[in-house]
Amino acid sequence: MKLNQIRDNRGARQAPKRLGRGIGSGLGKTSGRGGKGQTARSGVSLNGFEGGQTPIYRRLPKRGFNNIFRRTFQELNLEILQKAIDDKKIDAAGPITADGLVKAGVIRRAFDGVRLLGNGKDAFKAKIEIEVAGATKSAVAAIEKAGGKVSFIAPVRENVLKDIAAKQARRAKRQAKETPKAAGKATEKPVEKAAEKSAGKAAEKPAK
Repeated sequence: MKLNQIRDNRGARQAPKRLGRGIGSGLGKTSGRGGKGQTARSGVSLNGFEGGQTPIYRRLPKRGFNNIFRRTFQELNLEILQKAIDDKKIDAAGPITADGLVKAGVIRRAFDGVRLLGNGKDAFKAKIEIEVAGATKSAVAAIEKAGGKVSFIAPVRENVLKDIAAKQARRAKRQAKETPKAAGKATEKPVEKAAEKSAGKAAEKPAK
């Protein structure tokens, strides 16, 4: 092989289209863009358009749905928990929570709660007290067999907590705006006010 015989692989270098070089080239005049109309303009998006025919994404039936109340749990196996206790990342003497697991680096984030799984149940021997959002039967049995306790807490989403805090702030702001004067007006009986008003109108009428 010589230097002048070195070539690229077939198809590695494709010649560019020669646009606007006469009608004999096949890409002359309108350069492959066709005549006037929507497709002759730039910035046109026709993805999924089938010439007026019902497109395939509308012809196919719907399947499933997105559950807006779906919760995402962080799974944690007993073998990882036992290793973290052996490495003294977690203090087994006190209660173990999701925040404590995140701070210790055992899990990256808690999501909507921690769910214990039973992998490594035979080798689990630590006596612990842990708070989780859920656990399998085998995981609970292994912890209780070692003398520990599993407490279940209801998972609460962050957006729910934010909504509760916002409602409390609005309620406090509304209560702060109320003055004693406004409170006194609110305590007046509407029946007595209506009676006074009707008596005044009757006095104004002249006798016939």
